[in-house]
Amino acid sequence: MHIVSLREKPELLPTMIQFFQNHWGSPESNPVYTDALTHSVAPNGPLPQWYLAVSADNRVVGGCGLIPNDFISRMDLMPWLCALFVERDFRQQGVSRQLIDRVAADARRLGFADLYLGTDLLGFYEQQAFHYIGDGYQPWGAKLRIYERHLS
Repeated sequence: MHIVSLREKPELLPTMIQFFQNHWGSPESNPVYTDALTHSVAPNGPLPQWYLAVSADNRVVGGCGLIPNDFISRMDLMPWLCALFVERDFRQQGVSRQLIDRVAADARRLGFADLYLGTDLLGFYEQQAFHYIGDGYQPWGAKLRIYERHLS
């Protein structure tokens, strides 16, 4: 298993768009991942960054992003882990941990002291060295739990 970054392999753009659209998109948001990832290949700053987990037989089995804000009210916090997804057949095999660790390492290398995420999932992220710090709100009113992982 290896983790690849869109910035390292921009030729993976169509694969990344398809992966994230299939797992996080909806008919209403069809252009969201196309637009977001297309503009992430060579952005003006260090963020955003997108990643895929690729198996030994070259299958895309997971992915996630490192972004400035995850459509949440806590604009004072950055960066954010987003869109983490691992294919069902590859869960419980450490793929999420590899993705999260790569994102954390890149965020630390970029000078960030902490990494954040918003979720309603309980128990999983605590096992990945995140801790709950409070709630935030998405533009459509949904409340999410905010977690923080110290990168030092």
